[in-house]
Amino acid sequence: MNITLTQALHRAAQQVPRQVATRFGARTRAYSELKERAARLAAALVSLGVRPGDRVGMLSLNSDRYLEFYLATWWAGAVTNSVNVRWSAAEIAFSLVDCDTQVLLVDDHFADLVPDLRKRVPQLREVIDAGEGRGAQSRAQSIPGAHGYETLIAAAEPIEDRCAGGDALAAIFYTGGTTGRTKGVMLSHANLWSSGISRMAQIHSEAGSTAVHVAPLFHLAAAGRLVTQLTLGGESVILAAFQPAELIDHIERHRVREIMLVPSMIQMLLDDPAFDPARLRSLKRITYGASPISETTLARALESLPSIEFAQAYGQTEASPVITLNPPESHIGEGRRLGRLRAAGRACYSMEVRIEDPEGRELPRGEVGEICARGPNVMLGYWNRPEETRHALRGGWLHTGDGGYMDEDGYVFVVDRLKDMIVTGGENVYSAEVENAVRQHPAVADCAAIGIPSSK
Repeated sequence: MNITLTQALHRAAQQVPRQVATRFGARTRAYSELKERAARLAAALVSLGVRPGDRVGMLSLNSDRYLEFYLATWWAGAVTNSVNVRWSAAEIAFSLVDCDTQVLLVDDHFADLVPDLRKRVPQLREVIDAGEGRGAQSRAQSIPGAHGYETLIAAAEPIEDRCAGGDALAAIFYTGGTTGRTKGVMLSHANLWSSGISRMAQIHSEAGSTAVHVAPLFHLAAAGRLVTQLTLGGESVILAAFQPAELIDHIERHRVREIMLVPSMIQMLLDDPAFDPARLRSLKRITYGASPISETTLARALESLPSIEFAQAYGQTEASPVITLNPPESHIGEGRRLGRLRAAGRACYSMEVRIEDPEGRELPRGEVGEICARGPNVMLGYWNRPEETRHALRGGWLHTGDGGYMDEDGYVFVVDRLKDMIVTGGENVYSAEVENAVRQHPAVADCAAIGIPSSK
């Protein structure tokens, strides 16, 4: 399969050229314009020495330029390295050095880090100033020695799409993975495409509809949803960061149909003084994932927004990222009565899932073990870490490091990270079980349970 992640852009520009592709602040771009800019930015990257397979980094808050970065890098046949903006300078530098990133796009918010990064990352040849000329600190001048983003695009002549695809490396996403150590997850075009198409087939989205993107686009859960929206030929409203009142305003103003939120965002949205269900009446669906959600928060959301569908996506970066999906019907009626609200869902269309014991044997239904998955979504491996790759992909299955069980109908229930299991009185207790119980108390906003060594 030689599918390339730029294929969706070609299709949308051909079929709906005047359809709004992105909306960021006062700026809108149609699909025909997005395609032109991607081709020009790809040409600019090539002029800066980027070759097929080279890594190009992005250190930025969300913007429409983030999508252009992804598309242009793939158009040039290169590999994206979207940098975690929550890291320290040392952690950022590590990721750039580790995968030999030589070209880095930086926005206003992180401009002050560039001098330090140049010292820490000797192979960093080129920096592109992708800021707006303003920002949190309203810097008056561009990054010294950096190329101007719009200047590069304006000066470049579009090049033909190099059409890297299939098993060719498309992106490196840094993650703690299954062992807690930061490592680069290598994902191919086929990996990312399979995950997106599987999600679209299982949880239908309307072609041409509007979605808002507020989760950080360096994170695969958010980037994957952005690529899915591109595949639909829909409109993407992009917010720089999560602010509940601003999000509500954009949902109402642009009649947004879908949104992906992490559980903490759902709780903050419900708690915000601006929260008003009437202003969210355009929403058809809220998909949540990337971290566990407390039953109390989810129940509150379902009660406050009864006309909106809720769906859960469970996975990890190593699976591009979706492993299971819990559809809207699990959140209401008979599905909720059967306890499926607490499930992570069933294997998505492209994946097989099973529960293994420490020896790699599949466990009977209801028994807790390690959640394992295989399918076209599963990563190529960890960048320059062959031993850790072999360990994570042993036996042909991705070992997630998550403990869980599967019921008779194939629903997977996540109980905890395996390493977070607490042994007390000879019994295995998963911290998530304790946390879920404590969170049910009305005086508790959130909690965490850890095991402490005891002489008893």
